[in-house]
Amino acid sequence: MTMKERVPDDGVDDALALVGRRRTDPAPPAPPVPQAEHARHAEHTGRAERHHATPWPEARAVAARAGAEAARASAALRPAPVPLDRALGRVLAEPLHALTDLPSFDSSAMDGWAVAGPGPWRIDPEGGVLAGHAGAAELADGDAVRIATGARVPAGATGVVRSEHARTDTDGRLHALRPVVPGQDVRPRGQECRTGDRLLPAGSTVSPAVLGLAAAAGYDELTVHPRPRVEVLVLGDELLTSGLPHEGLIRDALGPMLGPWLSALGAEVLATRRIGDDAEALYAAVTGSAAEVVITTGGTAAGPVDHVHPVLAKVGATLLVDGVKVRPGHPMLLAALPGARHLVGLPGNPLAAVSGLLTLAAPLLRARSGRPAPSPYRGEVREGIQGHPYDTRLVPVVRRGAEAVPLRYHGPAMLRGIAAADGMAVVPPGGSAAGQTLDVLDLPWSTGPAGPLGAPGDGTADEGACFT
Repeated sequence: MTMKERVPDDGVDDALALVGRRRTDPAPPAPPVPQAEHARHAEHTGRAERHHATPWPEARAVAARAGAEAARASAALRPAPVPLDRALGRVLAEPLHALTDLPSFDSSAMDGWAVAGPGPWRIDPEGGVLAGHAGAAELADGDAVRIATGARVPAGATGVVRSEHARTDTDGRLHALRPVVPGQDVRPRGQECRTGDRLLPAGSTVSPAVLGLAAAAGYDELTVHPRPRVEVLVLGDELLTSGLPHEGLIRDALGPMLGPWLSALGAEVLATRRIGDDAEALYAAVTGSAAEVVITTGGTAAGPVDHVHPVLAKVGATLLVDGVKVRPGHPMLLAALPGARHLVGLPGNPLAAVSGLLTLAAPLLRARSGRPAPSPYRGEVREGIQGHPYDTRLVPVVRRGAEAVPLRYHGPAMLRGIAAADGMAVVPPGGSAAGQTLDVLDLPWSTGPAGPLGAPGDGTADEGACFT
């Protein structure tokens, strides 16, 4: 019987106890837990409890403060101007002010005729105003001239008559088929903004639309916060990078997942490296990394191949968080390395690692890159969620309108639930009842609570089978 068959999906503590018993059982050891640290989980629990693990909200606050302090202290993290084509996804370090009026001149909103005074109008047979060309001479009352969308409206013009709203007669006169009002179909200078207007505040993420606005407002470059450079170190002798699991070896699920996830959090991922259970190799990787933030997976407990704590001591790091009161993922850690660098130690199990990303890595990277904390999203849970007696739980959920529906596959070694999820519900110690309002952490690729993910039927085709 496999471990998945013997342990309920939400029986986190039962799973830990079971692994602990297997460590001392004289029988041959069980196959490793997926993305496992072999049988490290019982030791994780004991270490977290002995060292008074940090409450979950406090751990996130510590990570955010550490990121902000590093951003102030590190020259590599100071804002700098970059060309527009390199600013996408970064965060504005200063407000975006208009360098010009938008539009910078009165322009035509339609193809048609610029006219002056009341009609009918005399058509200038030689005239015509095109976008990007010099404007026509000033119009006198009774004059009309052809004009293209975006072209400068001649001085003296009353408005623009659309081509489909006009006719010409045999005498070369223009007649309007509808009344013409002053300013009709004219985009006046400064309609969108005036020079010096604040278009966006500091802290705004540079989206494609922001690039377009900045270009229209006269910018060639933007002053942005740099992306924190991150290196991922995936630890473990049991990991395969291709093919099917076999003979006690398992596929590495974290290597393919962490890099894109960290990129979505605003980091520049330098590399994802796989390192065996080798203390010297881990020490060399940590000390030799060019990244401001090093992310490790597994090895954060006190077992014979758990080398993260000894390596941190050897490096001279300061432990800021050593265990968090959260399930899954309680053996996570955050350490300050020399040189305004940080190491985030994630658990080796996939969903536990996701918990570590949301708890420590996300606030740390957000603060380092100048991103403001997202507005809290709260939703009612459709069903009751079993809680831990004294720890916070993070449970994958999907949004259905104003409700958050918990997903079934939320064991620490499982990714099926989070793959179908819109966010992670923050379940307080003791659990939550149906209808209770909980905080929900958005995933970095979700559109947020106001987006389309709240519509019925989103997600995977068979996700209904995942509900609790």
